[in-house]
Order: sequence, then structure tokens, then C-alpha cells
Amino acid sequence: MADDQQASRRDFLRGRAALRALFDRTQRAADEAAGALRPARPQPEPAAPQRGLLLSARRRAMATEFQIDYRASGGAEATDAVLAALGLIERIEDQLTVYRDWSEVVDINHNAAARPVEVDPQLLTLLRLCDWLARATGGAFDITSGPLSRVWGFFRREGRIPDDEELAAARAVVGYEKIELSEQLSTIRFAQRGMEINFNSIGKGYALDRAAESLLQRGVDDFLMHGGHSSVLAWGSPRGDAAEGWSIGVPHPQRRNENLGEVRLCNRALGTAGDGTQFFEHEGRRYGHVIDPRTGQPSEGVFTATAVADTAAEADALATAFYVLGPGGTAEYCAAHDDVSAVLVCPSAADDEFDVHTFNLAPSDWARTDG
Repeated sequence: MADDQQASRRDFLRGRAALRALFDRTQRAADEAAGALRPARPQPEPAAPQRGLLLSARRRAMATEFQIDYRASGGAEATDAVLAALGLIERIEDQLTVYRDWSEVVDINHNAAARPVEVDPQLLTLLRLCDWLARATGGAFDITSGPLSRVWGFFRREGRIPDDEELAAARAVVGYEKIELSEQLSTIRFAQRGMEINFNSIGKGYALDRAAESLLQRGVDDFLMHGGHSSVLAWGSPRGDAAEGWSIGVPHPQRRNENLGEVRLCNRALGTAGDGTQFFEHEGRRYGHVIDPRTGQPSEGVFTATAVADTAAEADALATAFYVLGPGGTAEYCAAHDDVSAVLVCPSAADDEFDVHTFNLAPSDWARTDG
């Protein structure tokens, strides 16, 4: 089974392999973070203006703001490429959203329990990636967990405590193993009625990957892009020196507008998960929006979870999974996947303190900055 799963992973990550090939061709010498992550925006060197200033372009999509920072030395062609990449993100939102009646995902959710639904080949690749990630994380990441968010009130940002009957009904229609995918027919089918899929925990990262592919195809190879700061993808560096990379600030859990540390990101992606903005309190207890699909309960014990991976889709999904798994489960995953890194910020025994756990991060790629 392990060999079959690994072979499957290689198959449905062909898109990532193709993207990596593009990366390698454009930067052969390159080195192969609740709130939110804030890119630590480096300043261009005044003594070397020929390297180009940093420009930024932004557009709202997926209920957040996407931004791309890139070097001005690329001229008008680079700007055109960046605007096209932002337009692509909007089109991907139209495909993945569950808030618009015409999206492909809404069509799947309406019909896949009754019959196989044909899907776009790239969407099928994303679905297969989601299946592998669900299996690899033991179900801590699961795109079928939407019914749980609904009964807890987070789908409409109105938190509530579900009764036992509601929760049991929601749990009965959750489970990645109930999705049937056919690569030959390019179809998806649900094993039972009431199921649905939702890409909230991976969609922004997937959009960044597609946008990056578009930029690289058009010769833009020094850029930093993010979706709402919690999904980040960096290529090259702000000064054109790929070995330097980009510095990404990880926010402090207790001091607003201060960083806990910085991650150096070069030709890789980073995602973060936390309940700093979506939560409610009931009878003195805090309930966050990140639900453990395995139990149906909001996850506890982590302030923020950050994952670093080859693609933004994988980093986003793993950040959610690591938030659910906690330090122990994250340690096991990273021990088995040395190409993935993580930073978890967790409450400590003292109420006013916190613990920081890092996995697979070299000293050159992570530094505490909070003194």
C-alpha cells in the first residue's frame, strides 16, 4: 500500500514536477509562516539601481488580497505577466468557490452523489493531491469536512455549538475515502448523499502555484507572492541573487505587529494556519474555526502552524494538518518527509508563555527575532 500511495503521489504531482522543471530551467544554480504571515519586505540596494526596484501589484480574490512583488528590471513585459497571473487567480476562484452558483465545485457538490461528474484535468490533479495529503496526514487534512464547519457556524462566520444529533449527521458525510476519482474518465463521484468538497485550506496555495507557473513561463523569475499573507510563494530573490532568497516574518502570538522570527524562503512556498481571526467563545471556552475532521471538534493546543514545502498548495494543506496534529503528529510527518519543514507556536504551561517547535529547518533558514 505504501508503494502504491507513493506511486500515486508521483502521478498526481506531475503538475508540480512540470513546475519544478520550469523553475530549474530559469534558475539552474538556485538552492533547491495567528494570525498571518507578513513578508519582511527587503529594500533594494541604493548602490545597485541597475538590479531594479521592487514593484507590487495586487488584486482581491478568494475573500482576501493577493499581492505579487517583482523586480522592475523586467520592464513592461514583467508587469504584463504579473497582471495576467493575477487574472488567472480570479479565474481559478471562479472554478473553486462554493459561494457562487456557477462554479465547477458547486456543480460537483450538487451532482456527484447521483452520478460521476467530469472535471477539468487540472482540477483532477488537485483532487488527487488532496487525496494523497489526506492519507498521508491520517485524515487531519480533508476537503470533505465542510459539513462540520457548517454545523459549527463557521461557514457563515457565525459560530455556534451544534447539538449531538447535528454533529453526528455531519460526521456521517465526512471522509476523504468516500470520494471516488477516475483518472481515465476524469470524473469524481461521492459515495453517499450529503457530501461536499471545499478547497478553503488549499485553494489559495493552488492559485499561487498556477500563477507562479504563468510568471516563469513568461520569464519572470524573481518574485514574492502571497494570498492574504497566510499563503506565500517565493522565487529567486529581491536582488536577483537566488541563493539569498526572501525573508518572511512569522508574527508573534502575543505582540501585535511584531515578528517572532523569520523564515528564509527560496524557490519554495509557505502556508500558515491559526484561529486568530475566526473563533467564538462559549461559557469561557474558545472555539476556533479549524476543525479536526477525525473528531468533528475544533482543534486546540496550537496558536499557529506554519509549513514550508515545494508548492504553495501542499504548504497550505499541511499547515492546516499540522495545526490539527500538534507537535507530536507534526514531528512524525516531518520525520517521514524530509522535504517538508514546519514551525509550530503552542501554549505553554505558563499562561503568558508559549513554546516554539521547529522541524527540518536549518539554522540558515530560520531565526528567532523576538529577543
